[in-house]
Amino acid sequence: MIQTVVKRDGRIVGFNQEKIVSAIRMAMMHTEKGEDMSLISQIADRITFKGNPQMTVEAIQDMVELELMKSSRKDVAQKYIAYRKQRSIARNAKTKEIFQEIINICSNDVTRENANMNADTPAGMMMKFSSETTKPFVDDFLLSEEVVDTVRNNYLHIHDKDYYPTKSLTCCQHPLDNILLNGFNAGHGESRPAKRIETASIIACISMETAQNEMHGGQAIPAFDFYLAPYVRASFIEELKAIEELTGSNYSHLYNKEVEDYITKPLDFLSGDERILQHAMNKTVARVHQAMEAFIHNMNTIHSRGGNQVVFSSINYGTDTSAEGRCIIRELLNSTYRGVGNGETAIFPIQIWKKKRGVSYLPDDRNYDLYQLACKVTARRFFPNFLNLDATFNQHEEWRADDPKRYMHEVATMGCRTRVFENRFGPKTSVGRGNLSFSTINIVRLAIECMEIANKEERISMFFAKLDGLLDIAARQLHERMEFQKSAFAKQFPLLMSSLWVGCEKLKPNETIAPVINQGTLGIGFIGLAECLVALVGKHHGESEEAQELGVRIVTYMRDRANGFSEQYQHNYSILATPAEGLSGRFTRGDRKKFGVLPGITDRDYYTNSNHVPVYYKCSARHKAEVEAPYHALTGGGHIFYVEIDGDATHNPEAIMKVVDMMDQYNIGYGSVNHNRNRCLDCGHENSTKNLEECPKCGSKNLDKLQRITGYLVGTTDRWNKAKLAELNDRVIHE
Repeated sequence: MIQTVVKRDGRIVGFNQEKIVSAIRMAMMHTEKGEDMSLISQIADRITFKGNPQMTVEAIQDMVELELMKSSRKDVAQKYIAYRKQRSIARNAKTKEIFQEIINICSNDVTRENANMNADTPAGMMMKFSSETTKPFVDDFLLSEEVVDTVRNNYLHIHDKDYYPTKSLTCCQHPLDNILLNGFNAGHGESRPAKRIETASIIACISMETAQNEMHGGQAIPAFDFYLAPYVRASFIEELKAIEELTGSNYSHLYNKEVEDYITKPLDFLSGDERILQHAMNKTVARVHQAMEAFIHNMNTIHSRGGNQVVFSSINYGTDTSAEGRCIIRELLNSTYRGVGNGETAIFPIQIWKKKRGVSYLPDDRNYDLYQLACKVTARRFFPNFLNLDATFNQHEEWRADDPKRYMHEVATMGCRTRVFENRFGPKTSVGRGNLSFSTINIVRLAIECMEIANKEERISMFFAKLDGLLDIAARQLHERMEFQKSAFAKQFPLLMSSLWVGCEKLKPNETIAPVINQGTLGIGFIGLAECLVALVGKHHGESEEAQELGVRIVTYMRDRANGFSEQYQHNYSILATPAEGLSGRFTRGDRKKFGVLPGITDRDYYTNSNHVPVYYKCSARHKAEVEAPYHALTGGGHIFYVEIDGDATHNPEAIMKVVDMMDQYNIGYGSVNHNRNRCLDCGHENSTKNLEECPKCGSKNLDKLQRITGYLVGTTDRWNKAKLAELNDRVIHE
C-alpha cells in the first residue's frame, strides 16, 4: 500500500489518493464518453493497494497508464498519456526559452546578470548554460522545502546559487607574502619564490587568477604595498650588482643603505657612491613602474572561469611608510593615472586606499603626498576608493605604528564592498579570510504586506514580526550551505587550501576543509531600505527623520539577530549592505506583479541598493553622508558610500578630498566618488559630457562610456541589465 510519494524535486510527501482520482477524471472529461466515477474509484483503489509503501510520482503515473490500458476505456488512456507528455514539455519549456535567448545573445536579465562577464562569447554562453541548468538542481535536491518556497515567493535570494553544488567559497584576502616567499602549487605545476619585483608582480596576478577559478566570488590582496616592498630592495640590489659587473667595483656597502625615498633624479653633478646610488635607484624605479604597469595590464586581460571573465580583483594599499612601500604605491598610482593600452581607464583591480591618521591623511603624515596623488588619480580614473581605518568599527586594539606587520591589524575590503574583519573563532584580521556565502532578504515585500494595517505602531510591529521569521530562515539556509561546503576536500582547492586560507597549512589533501572555514563569514544582505520605509511610514530616510530613525532601528535589529545567530550556530554571521546588480530588478518585478504599481515603492524598475538614499533623490553630499553613515557601523559584512559629482573631476582632486573628509567626520567606513568619463576609442579624446554620443574632436561615435555599476567599473553599458540602466538614468548630482 502506498504511504509516501517522492516528488520530482526530491521532497517526500504523504500519499493522497485524490490526486489519482483527479488526474483520471480530467482525462475522462476530454473524451466523448465522459466520466465514469465507478471505474475511477476502482483504478485508484487498485493502485493504492498494489503500490509499494514509497513510490515516485513517475512510477505512480506509469501504474495509472497501465490500469487504464487494461480497462475498457482505452480512449482515456490515450488522453492521459497525451496529458503527461504535455506536462513534461511545459516543465522543460522555460529552460528551452532561456537557452534560446542565450543562443541568440539576447540582452536580458539572464545574459546581463553580471556586467563583468561577457555572456555573448562561446565560453560565456557555456557558463550561462551551466548556470541555468544547475540552479533547478539546487532547488530540487540541495535546498529545504521551506527555503525553496521562500525564494520562489520573492522573500529571499541566494547569491551564486549556480555554484552551490561545487561547495566553493565566495572570496578571500590573499596573504600574498606566503606564496612570494615560498612559491606555490596551483594544481598544474609549481611556482618558485619571487626574487625581484617583476616576478612578484606576476605571481600576484597568478594568485588571484588561480583562486578565482577555485571560488565563486572576488579575490583581493589586503596589503599590496607591504607584500611587494621587499622586492623593490631586492631589485635595487640587483641593479647595484649589475654596476659591479660593469665597473669591477664592490658596492655591497650600499646594498642595505637606508634611503628616504625612491625618486628618479638626473645624475648631473653627482659623483662617487652618490652617483652609483642614484643610478641604481633610477633603474629600480623604472622597473617598479613597469612591474605595476604589467600588473594592471594583466589584471585587465587575463581570464578566469572558463575564459569569459576577467578576474574580479581588488588591492588594498596606502599605509606602508617605508621607502620601498612608498615606491610601490607611487608607481602603481602613476601607472593607473596614465591608463592601460591606448590610455583607457583600467577596470580592474578595484584599488582601495587605506586612509589613516598619523600615516596617510593629514599634511604632516609620511604618506600624505601619496594620498594627494591618490585623490588626483581617482579624479581621473575613479580608483582608488577610500577605506577609512579611523572609523571606530575599523580600528584594531593591537595596531601599532612601529609594527612591521601592522597590516595584519588593518581592515581590508574587496569587490563591491565585502568586509571581513571581526572573528569569533580566530584572529581579528582580514588576511587569509573571506566570505563563505551570502543571501539577501527582500525587506520591501515584508513592508508592502503590512501596508493595509491602518495603525502605524501595529503596522511596524507586524513588519518586525515578519522580518524576524525571514531572518531565521536566511540564517538557517546559510548554515545548511556551510555544512555542505564543509564536506569539500582540501584537494578540491589546490591553491586556496594550501597557501591562502588561514589555518590551511594544517590540512592534508584528502581531509575536509571543515576545520578551517569557520574563520570565514556568512552574510545576510538586504535591499531596498528606502522603499521599505516608504511602505511603512510614507517617506524614505533621506527625506524624513522619522523614517531615518526607523531605518536605523530595522538594521540594528538585523545586526543584533546576526550576533545571536553567531552564538546559535557558532559561525561568523554579519549583515551586508547588498550590492544589488542582477537582484536590483528581480525583487521589484516579483513584487510589482503581485501588488501592482505602488508610488515610491514598485514604480521604478529597481529597488535602491541596501541602505542608500535613492539615486533619484536630490540632496547635498553632506546630507547623504549624514543619512547613510549610521548604517556603516551596523553592516559588518560590507558597505559603501557614494557621491555623484558634476563636471570634469580630472582637474578637481580637492572634490575627492572633501568626500574623504566627510567620511572621516561622519564615521563612514568605505566610500568613493562617481563622475562621468567618456573616451573616444578612435582619437583618445576624453571629457565628462553627460550622454555624449559623438566625439567633439573627431566626430567618431565609437565611445567608451565609463560608469560604476555597483562597486566596480564597466567600460560599456551594453552589458548592464534593464534595472541597472534605469537606475543609472535616474542618478542625480550631489552638490
